This record gives sequence, structure tokens and C-alpha cells, in this order.
Amino acid sequence: MVNSDDFSKRLQKILEYYDLSAAAFSDAIDVGRSSISHILSGRNKPSLDFVLKVIQTYPEVELYWLLNGKGSFPNTPGKTQTPEKQTKQASSTSPAQTVSDDLPAKTSFSENSDKSSADKKIRKIVIFYQDGTFEAFEN
Repeated sequence: MVNSDDFSKRLQKILEYYDLSAAAFSDAIDVGRSSISHILSGRNKPSLDFVLKVIQTYPEVELYWLLNGKGSFPNTPGKTQTPEKQTKQASSTSPAQTVSDDLPAKTSFSENSDKSSADKKIRKIVIFYQDGTFEAFEN
């Protein structure tokens, strides 16, 4: 779980490093100014969308440092990331594409599967869109 007070201190460090006001930062990552204010004050915790926008817009910000305070800021390439990860970050993909690239692909269902899978019932389906939004359908 992310500690709101510690997260807000790390966010403040990012603002100071880039010499940005909260308003300029919110415009740069395309979030509402009140969101920044609420996170900086510790009132709200950051959303996944917020965190993804920060690390996409500012590649020097390391995800684990931002969330947990572990690692370093500014991130020095090669020190904490493998070359494969750096290549993926450098490509221009949406957060949804980046996440899906790291997940194993599920093959299509075969009717010849063992009978135990025929007894399984679907409990929940989650659809992730490229714009970072999602829909969940539960049975």
C-alpha cells in the first residue's frame, strides 16, 4: 500500500527537480489541478492512471522509487533497469499496450480441453482499453 505522506514528499521532490509549479505539472501530465493538490496534501492517494502518466512523462522517475521510495531519483539509465526495459520505455506505446506486452498471451479455448475446465464458470471479465480505462463485468 502506498503511504500518502511519503508519496506526496516524493512528488514534491519531482516538482522541485523539474522546477515546476503544481499547476504546470498537472498540465504536463494532463490531470486536474485539484488532483495534484489533493495528493500533495495527503488527502487522496494517487491512482494507477496518475502514476503511469508521471512515469511516462518523466522517464527519470523510477516507478519503485515513486511508489515505495526504493531506488533512486533521478533514475540513471542502466543502473536499475535492464536494457530490455529501457527499450520498452523508449518506444511510444500507451500504458495499456506496455502492460499487455509484459503479460503472457492467452491462447484460444479448445473444445478438446480436459473435462474439468468445462465445469468452470466465468466469474469476472475485465476489458482494458488503450486509453487506460477499463470495464469489469461480474457474474
